Amino acid sequence: MVEFEDFESYCMGTNIIQRIYSTNAKEIAILVENELKRLESLMSFYINSSDVGRLNLEAGQAQVLLSKETFEVIKKSKGYSELCNGAFDITIAPLVKLWGIFSKSQRVPSKNEIENILSLTNYKDIILNIEENSAKLSKVGQKIDLGAIAKGYAADRIIDIYKKNDVQAGFINIGGNVLTLGNKPDGSPWLIGIQNPFKIRGEFIGVVKISDETVVTSGDYVRYFEEDKIRYHHILDPRTGYPANSGIISATIIGKSSMESDALSTAIFILGLKKGMQLVNKINDAEAIFITFEKKIFVSDGAKEKFTFLDKSNEFEYIDETFL
Repeated sequence: MVEFEDFESYCMGTNIIQRIYSTNAKEIAILVENELKRLESLMSFYINSSDVGRLNLEAGQAQVLLSKETFEVIKKSKGYSELCNGAFDITIAPLVKLWGIFSKSQRVPSKNEIENILSLTNYKDIILNIEENSAKLSKVGQKIDLGAIAKGYAADRIIDIYKKNDVQAGFINIGGNVLTLGNKPDGSPWLIGIQNPFKIRGEFIGVVKISDETVVTSGDYVRYFEEDKIRYHHILDPRTGYPANSGIISATIIGKSSMESDALSTAIFILGLKKGMQLVNKINDAEAIFITFEKKIFVSDGAKEKFTFLDKSNEFEYIDETFL
């Protein structure tokens, strides 16, 4: 059996973990790191010279030529926004900045501040020119942030690199976006843990068996701050301007495309159990696992054979039926 090597690095603002089954694993890992750096240079919100940076700087003024890849990710993002009626929206960047998320100046904005910024949050204001691979933001002050979808796109591209270099099996984890190539060499599926949102990192509520699939989770326990003894998490609802309050504490998508799953996990977290499950049931190659504040776990039909419930505390209730 081919031996594997593990690699860890940092790019796109997050930790990258790879396991590669190949005789030239080190060379492939370097190719992967270079590709991630290239994609970051195109799609980073924090680099003014990136496609995203240039588009944001010209908001309300000019159409901006983009790379084919960035254009495609933005186009797909608009499509996912349409699909979930705006629960996923890459124009949320000004709201994220207002709340100080991912910065040292996190705060709860006033109602008036939020209402003013909400006028800049609307995916329909992204104007695309397919012939030119160019885009424009309609209003001055608008900004896009691909943080909720770019890691998924990058994971898909890394699997392409694995395939082109005859990797027998492997997986990559980009900040929680896990994507696998094939089964393990012994023929068994990959086992991906689903975090218990009420416990420390690494304590799982269950595991998912996957092959040539991705697992992406959105949860309110990852990043948050407290003010006046109230906890505010980082997943903002672009329709209200406030942290999503749908009764969901964790939402996981199992799918084929990591980019699609990245967007959908955010969308269903914001939509909540009923609307989120209805959305998932409309999409081919997508299954979901929901964990509610009441410690109930719901899974879509197709996820039942993949998910193994492992709660040892007896605190959770596993609902083994489709929620409609």
